[in-house]
Amino acid sequence: MTRSVLAQETVFALRETIARMEGKALPALAAAEAEHVADGNGESPSRLPMAVTALDEALEGGLPLDAITEIRSLGFRHAGAASGFALSLTARLQHAGPETGPVLWISDRMARGEAGLPYAPGLKAFGLDSARFYHALPQRLEDALWLAEAALSSGIFAATLLEVHGNPAPFGLTESRRLSLRAKAAGRPLLLIRHAGEEEASSALFRFLAEPAPALERRLPDGSMLGGSIGHPVFRLTLEKSRTAAPLCLDLEWNPHDRQFFALPHGLVSRGRAVPASQPAAHSGTLLSAPFDRPGAPASMGSVVAFERAS
Repeated sequence: MTRSVLAQETVFALRETIARMEGKALPALAAAEAEHVADGNGESPSRLPMAVTALDEALEGGLPLDAITEIRSLGFRHAGAASGFALSLTARLQHAGPETGPVLWISDRMARGEAGLPYAPGLKAFGLDSARFYHALPQRLEDALWLAEAALSSGIFAATLLEVHGNPAPFGLTESRRLSLRAKAAGRPLLLIRHAGEEEASSALFRFLAEPAPALERRLPDGSMLGGSIGHPVFRLTLEKSRTAAPLCLDLEWNPHDRQFFALPHGLVSRGRAVPASQPAAHSGTLLSAPFDRPGAPASMGSVVAFERAS
């Protein structure tokens, strides 16, 4: 299996060279990838079930353990949702997956500058084994891609997470396919976290759009809800790419203690059982006194007049 995949990669590289010489780069790459999918040997890829019926059906059995799964966010303001969902998948893989090896998180320079760095106590509280969690900080995106490819080829890591910013030119369809072939050959998953990225063609088997959602109130042992409390994190997921035509949009709650996802019924957040985003904090602190040398609040705007364009 490994020899066959690497041989196909060599064929693809030759096709790329010929396509560029003929000035038909993108169509040739797309055709080569389609032929690679069509030439599969029919074996069903290994999966990690998520124990959520709708999600497992959309993922054809669960998280693929030998392919790329992309998780993107609309902007860095949603970086916590994208990273949190990726870490939830990683924690479940460490807990219930077939592999118990370490995990490697690779961050490019722009992503770590905007989204921040992993925090070991927070990782442990989120359900991960921080003793088997490694974080790499390459200075260039090219180095990050090389490191991700080497990590997949080594077969040491149970999962590799690659965090990038946007849609950089050095990380295109060719690089994505190389990573996909490495993951397929080694039988290891790659979770691609793309912050503030647009939808684009890639070799990812699935792509999710991750957005934050209000958390439910914390549930007490008797089944009642503790008013004013904040429960487990909730992710609003939209499956943007899959091999099925049925769209999927659902809210998933992550329980870090049991390392388990729970699907929330539609409308549960809107019916007030979640903590509203506009609700003030329980301990918001004392208000500051008004300054003596300047206005304490922005002055109200006067009447607004619409002028015609000069040209």
